[in-house]
Amino acid sequence: MHALVLIAHPCDDSFTHAAAHTAVTALEAAGHTTDVIDLYADGFRAQMSLEERVGYEGDDPIKDPQVADYAARLKRSDALVFVYPTWWSGQPAVLKGWLERVMVPGVGFYLDERNKVQPGLKHIRRIVGISTYGSPRRYVWLINDNGRRVITRALRLSCGTFARSTWLALYAMDTTTDEDRREFLARIQKRMARL
Repeated sequence: MHALVLIAHPCDDSFTHAAAHTAVTALEAAGHTTDVIDLYADGFRAQMSLEERVGYEGDDPIKDPQVADYAARLKRSDALVFVYPTWWSGQPAVLKGWLERVMVPGVGFYLDERNKVQPGLKHIRRIVGISTYGSPRRYVWLINDNGRRVITRALRLSCGTFARSTWLALYAMDTTTDEDRREFLARIQKRMARL
């Protein structure tokens, strides 16, 4: 399997980057290939431009060469792995912007002859979300865990009926111990090795 791994954290010495490194290492050790996109390191612009918004409903919604590159890399992938911290109950803006700018008509979905939305990512077999939360699990559950829902539900609808999703979360990150973080990295390693 070929996995596209997206990292969304501005600090390359963050725990998010450690989690991404663990995931990539485990995937490659299991015989999978990976393609890593570090959105902050790439200088990805989160906001959709006016030209992109106007083009969204046309035949050519992708106006930025960087977005075109990401869409091409996505089309070559069998798995998507998102690694990010949950901020304000969702993805960092740069990752939300990636979803909005890359998952356009012709990539994330298409309209059939009756103008009904159809999955555009039927080649994706696995979706993995790896995230940290500052809040405890119960609090996250009470506010609906929006980031998780976008990845494991909304995005999954673009992948067809055979895509499976996995969610790996470390809650209450602000009060975890070194041992808690080591255990979470071990959990990522074990889960990615079985992907």
